[in-house]
Amino acid sequence: MPLPPPDPSPGTASGARRLARLHPAALTWLFLCSTGGALAALALPAALGHTVDRLVSGGPVPWSGLLLCAVLTLAETGCDAAAAVTGTTTTARLTASLRTRTAARILAAEPRRALALPTGDLTARLTARTADAASAPVTAAGAVAGVLLPLGALVGLLLIDVWTAAALLLGAPLLVALLRTFTRHTADAGADYQRAQSLIAHRLTEALDGADTIRAARTGAREHRRVLEPLAALADHGRRTWTVYGRAVGRSGLLLPLLMLLVLAVAGLRLAAGAIGVGELVAASRYASLAVGIGALTGALGSLARSRAAARSLDPLLALAPLPHRGLGPVPDAPGHLELRDVGVEQDGRPLLAGVHLTVPGGTSLAVVGRSGSGKSQLAAVAGRLLDPDTGSVLLDGVPLDAMEPARLRREVAYAFARPALLGTTVEDTIAHGPWTASPDAVREAARAARADGFLALLPYGYATPVADAPLSGGERQRLGLARAFAHPGRLLILDDALSSLDTVTEHHVRRALDARAGRCTRIIVAHRLSSAARADRVAWLENGRLRATGRHDELWQDPDYRSVFSTDDGGTDNRGSDNGGTDNGGTDNSSTDDSGTDNSATHNGGNPRSTADGTAPSLAAAETR
Repeated sequence: MPLPPPDPSPGTASGARRLARLHPAALTWLFLCSTGGALAALALPAALGHTVDRLVSGGPVPWSGLLLCAVLTLAETGCDAAAAVTGTTTTARLTASLRTRTAARILAAEPRRALALPTGDLTARLTARTADAASAPVTAAGAVAGVLLPLGALVGLLLIDVWTAAALLLGAPLLVALLRTFTRHTADAGADYQRAQSLIAHRLTEALDGADTIRAARTGAREHRRVLEPLAALADHGRRTWTVYGRAVGRSGLLLPLLMLLVLAVAGLRLAAGAIGVGELVAASRYASLAVGIGALTGALGSLARSRAAARSLDPLLALAPLPHRGLGPVPDAPGHLELRDVGVEQDGRPLLAGVHLTVPGGTSLAVVGRSGSGKSQLAAVAGRLLDPDTGSVLLDGVPLDAMEPARLRREVAYAFARPALLGTTVEDTIAHGPWTASPDAVREAARAARADGFLALLPYGYATPVADAPLSGGERQRLGLARAFAHPGRLLILDDALSSLDTVTEHHVRRALDARAGRCTRIIVAHRLSSAARADRVAWLENGRLRATGRHDELWQDPDYRSVFSTDDGGTDNRGSDNGGTDNGGTDNSSTDDSGTDNSATHNGGNPRSTADGTAPSLAAAETR
């Protein structure tokens, strides 16, 4: 079942007007400064012409006229400076607002739709595109001067002499055609340039995410060529942009002097005929210069064209609809009874889950097992509404998850992932990060439960160590993710392969911490190890997206197909845990990641970091903090 189309209303037309409402006072001040500067510039030729006439007449020095010219010059300069400062600061604020709003839309939307774009492209849109799009209101407010100056100059010429104004109007159609062509071609070239940038960002992100795989396969040169291959197209689009700009400048450089010469020639003839005076000639020459000086207007039009192209690339993100709900909350003091009723999930027409009926009694533990691609991660995602099923429904204590208000649901469901994103400045911030900020005592208790307190004590500043400076292995990162989940207890805890990088002893202690939550927290554990399945109250066995069987591990163990799920490549059974209660045999888990931080069980899927071994196209781990 395909996803429904997004609501087009939030992010389509009139985006500049919506942005303008965020900082109306600043934009109003910018408009006033731009308008004031333009009016001062238009008044100056008239005052200058009048002063020249008084000087030429041989009377006393017109100090009042000279003072007026000085005041108008200072006013024009001051208004332009104020407009520049206001425009820069307002653009920065609007960019921050647009980035925040776009990111909030992405985080509030259904993950498959929010993460449909490649990571690099998404990053480019949230950074460069938002800056371009946010400049539109400022450019539009400042463009008033670009429009007011030529129009006001034409009015000034009409007041001085109709024939001089008529000479200027002869070239007006050519100027309009020049501006129209420039704007259209600039918009097209800018959009193509932005698309090429996004492709490079996407490929670079892929290469960085799969750096270990590329290094191991010695394909660095090939990846280098693949990442940089769009540079040729990017250069072509850049050259096309500058070609359009150069042609516009060249044509204007030819047209405008000729037009200026024509206006001055007509004004000179009118002076010789006695129709205008010397001061009016000076004013006419200045007005003609303002009328043909379309450089500022050309720059504004080019900026608006880029902003429009950037806004179009943001429209799909701003149009993302938030997760629907009916404002319901969880049943108070309920045990976390979970039901999946005829749940189905599709992707690109391929079923990832189909017809799953599953009940997990409150306070019990369920191990989800199956071969790679059987749909384990999809089941874990729909169980806590990181993913909405295409068919069927999921209920927590009788309340449908899609009816529950997302913020209240997040307080009831905790997730831990195989490759957790460590958000926060320090290690303590990372563990405390969640639907609410955990207290320092809760952080340390959770770290002890996840067996993370030992290596945290060895860090340079302990819990205050910056995450970026902490040399963490893959197993240590998983333990921080587990600690974060333990620090935000709810009625449902979901571990999506979150024990895969732990050594056997650490896993044993973490499982004991999980067992201690029996009766007050429902635990769903996506398991690859025999010991995890053996220790769970019940096991859900998935095969090709369907629920093949549920029951106790020792009951399912009688089926040879079930035993084969835990078989190693050489045909032997994976005995990394016992089937009689989960007591570890002390063996080493060679399929888990080592302490080098390399996840040896991960599948790179052709260099696509947004794919998982279970076939999920958008990485659900990226949505773990929703």
